[in-house]
Amino acid sequence: MHNDVERILFSEEQIKEAVTSLGKRIAEDYKGRRPVFIGILKGSFIFMSDLVRAVGADSELDFMIAKSYGNAAVSSGTVNIIKDIDADISGRDVIVVEDILDTARTLAAVKVHLADKKAASVKICTLLDKVTAVKAADVKADYKCFDVGNEFVVGYGLDYAEKYRGLPYIGVLRREIYER
Repeated sequence: MHNDVERILFSEEQIKEAVTSLGKRIAEDYKGRRPVFIGILKGSFIFMSDLVRAVGADSELDFMIAKSYGNAAVSSGTVNIIKDIDADISGRDVIVVEDILDTARTLAAVKVHLADKKAASVKICTLLDKVTAVKAADVKADYKCFDVGNEFVVGYGLDYAEKYRGLPYIGVLRREIYER
């Protein structure tokens, strides 16, 4: 375990099992269809990579960069789309892949943006759902692996100030690290 991590919430094995199970569920739900997976960078990249392999279907991938955190531990409240998708999603089923659903401000803005591009459907798939957070209206996880409380988590793609993404597990960051 990394010295800055207080405790491990989900082990590498637990994550693999949850992502594999979720991938099978999505594959069944989208049987006969070809969804576009849109990963919200940077946090979703490891989760999305494992997820699309678990889905195993012929899927299209794309990425967006939409930020509301920067290098802070709390959301700024303003969502900026830094990089838009390249795919034409008009009439297509879209699955937005996110690392953590917290306030959902970012995903609310992304959903509106994708609806404006005439997606047939937009579903939210998140690794973690912060169940204690007050969410933006009309945003919920359609697919998720784990619920978490009000803790600052890192690992498996999740970061604090661009650190800890490569940890193979999800752990709680020690408070003194992000309250400096």
